[in-house]
Amino acid sequence: MSNVEGLDVLIIVVGIMLIILLVLIGILVALKIREKNASKPKTKQKDIKQKNNREKVQKDYVKQSIFDFMEFDTITDNMIVQKNGKRYLMILECQGINFDLMSELEKNSVEAGFIQFLNSLRYPIQIYVQTRTVNLGGSISKYKERVDDIAKKYREKQGEYNQKTRSGQYTESQLSKEKMEVTRLKNLYEYSVDIVNNTERMSLNKNILSKRYYIIIPYYVEENPDVHYSKEEVANIAFSELYTKAQTVINLVAVCGITSKILDSVELAELLYVAYNRDESEIFDLKRALNSGYEDLYSTAPDVYEKRIKALDKKIEEEAIKEANNTIYEVLEENENKRKAQQMEADLDDLISQMAQEIISQNIENIGFDVANQANEKIEEKITKRKTKKDKKSKEEEEEKDEKKQKTTRRRTRTI
Repeated sequence: MSNVEGLDVLIIVVGIMLIILLVLIGILVALKIREKNASKPKTKQKDIKQKNNREKVQKDYVKQSIFDFMEFDTITDNMIVQKNGKRYLMILECQGINFDLMSELEKNSVEAGFIQFLNSLRYPIQIYVQTRTVNLGGSISKYKERVDDIAKKYREKQGEYNQKTRSGQYTESQLSKEKMEVTRLKNLYEYSVDIVNNTERMSLNKNILSKRYYIIIPYYVEENPDVHYSKEEVANIAFSELYTKAQTVINLVAVCGITSKILDSVELAELLYVAYNRDESEIFDLKRALNSGYEDLYSTAPDVYEKRIKALDKKIEEEAIKEANNTIYEVLEENENKRKAQQMEADLDDLISQMAQEIISQNIENIGFDVANQANEKIEEKITKRKTKKDKKSKEEEEEKDEKKQKTTRRRTRTI
């Protein structure tokens, strides 16, 4: 009976525990439902507030720097700085060639040079073409200055001619020469005036376009990730690396007949100015702004980077001279060894006979004096026979050359 009573007690305890668990679960579920119901109106209030804030922001103007829209930071030391000093660019301006007017041989040579240029590249480049309207204002002003000089010379010469004709001290031949000079200057003046007028009319037409070709060479600071430098040191390293790369590109492009140069800071600014202001650059260009004289009060010292460019040019020249001298010495040594080998091949029989005579003279005691003399005499006879054959061949070759020269001279006299 005691066991049966113990089981009943356990069953009662387990039932009570289950009831308690069910009550607790019900309480937790009720609390979660209340929390969800309480959070719904708060989220609605937040959404309403966010909408009101958006409407206010839309009404206000967003103030941002213009440099956020640009793809470059600054222009320093003939370089364009990008991505907060992590990328540097140096640009080469190339003069195009008229490929269509070339002959087939010239085209093939240009294509071969361009293929060589592409195969020799070890770093990425970018080719950029910019179309600009032709601004003839500078050329017209230069033409007008020259026309004024010609007009001044013409007036002076005309006055001299009038004085000489009035004096009566000059002959007719001298006066005719002076008159020819006056007429020449007159025709030159009239022709130059016509050129200036035509160019001014052409400048009114804005459809005259020209293309400029550029090669962009980049340098990334990530190329030296292990070493940490300051900003000035990074700029100096970038300048030296880009300058050496630019010089190699200039030399490689020159094989195709294309001349190129490195753009300085002013030319880089003009390039970017035209790229970002295509319409405004026709009216007010960068050169006019720089020539306006807003920086006349500033005095500047000699540019450090120009000195560095000269030092790098000198270093490149010295290294090129060393390399050229080394290659010349190598070629000379190779040619000397080749000449010696060819000489030995030509004189092989004579060298063999001389070596045989030396061997015989060294072994006279074993061979005998008489036998050694007879052997040496036979070897000398062979040497003389070879010399006579060589002399005959050389004479025959000289006679053939003389006959060819005479034939060519006869042909020339006949053609004349």
